[in-house]
Amino acid sequence: MIRIPAKSKQAQEANNLVEGLQAYFVSKLNTIALTYGEGKSCEPVEWGRDEGRHGGGVRYEARDEIVFNRGSVNMSQVHYDDDERKNLGSATAISTIIHPRNPHAPSVHMHISWTQMRDGKGYWRIMADLNPSLLSESHLDAKIFSKMLEEVSHEHYEEGKAQGDRYFNIPVLGRTRGVSHYYLEGFNSGDFNADKIFAQKAGEAVIDTYISILSSKLELHPRFSKEDKEEQLAYHTLYLFQVLTLDRGTTSGLLIHDQNDVGIMGSIPSHINRNILASWTAKMPVPQDKLVESLLKALPKEVPTPVNEKTKIALANAVRKHYKKYPQALSLQASGESVPPTVDNHK
Repeated sequence: MIRIPAKSKQAQEANNLVEGLQAYFVSKLNTIALTYGEGKSCEPVEWGRDEGRHGGGVRYEARDEIVFNRGSVNMSQVHYDDDERKNLGSATAISTIIHPRNPHAPSVHMHISWTQMRDGKGYWRIMADLNPSLLSESHLDAKIFSKMLEEVSHEHYEEGKAQGDRYFNIPVLGRTRGVSHYYLEGFNSGDFNADKIFAQKAGEAVIDTYISILSSKLELHPRFSKEDKEEQLAYHTLYLFQVLTLDRGTTSGLLIHDQNDVGIMGSIPSHINRNILASWTAKMPVPQDKLVESLLKALPKEVPTPVNEKTKIALANAVRKHYKKYPQALSLQASGESVPPTVDNHK
């Protein structure tokens, strides 16, 4: 399959940036697998938007199950150069989530994208968040991760932190998804090259800091208890809950098309606890209680509840069907402030 790239020079430069960050992160993850696991490298899976005519992408999936519960490093570029009816010119992104198998090691999510409209105007979106399963062990890691974000983003840190804390808030549970959040939305200083350098430095800093935290946790905690795994399973349930009921990026990607459902759902951990998820149904406002009920129908009946590729597709269809039936419910999703939809966020 040949993926046709966007014609815009800025979109091409953004594509080079996200491909470089993807290769950098995958090489670091492969080193982690060599050091602490079986040495199984991440494997690429390619997909095409309209069979590549409007771009597409490639995701690297973690294969070393000794180290990773689930891991996906995605890059994509979708464009509409041949469709003048579309206001969107192109959307170019890297979006990645890593869930380690060891509950002592936190998960991480990062998204960096360049979105360009048909009139040439564009903006960057930079997101990063640290997501531990064991909150009691997370204080130092949160401090390290937040300090890195502050040092790399300078005067943009407070805005990104505040917007991230709002976006990853889960009101019905009275907590946030992670312990350190950053979300810089609609960023454009007027100097594309300077902004591109900032995006690259931010991505590299997030990758380096996370790999350092991950290595330290795996070194210090080679073993874990049954209770630790149960706490991780509960957190992974919360992660699925946040992504599928609140995350605008995930929902918009699923509503735009169904050609990359498995990639977009790549952030979902391998197992959750459906009983915990079911207990949150009554907390949800109408009609989001119906969404949780639909998710439960798509999930297997056992606990721990596996989320394989077939289940991911069923969950994606449940989300899509819900918002087509209740479009007004989109207003109940997370908001840093105003968060316009984009393409294929792969949360």
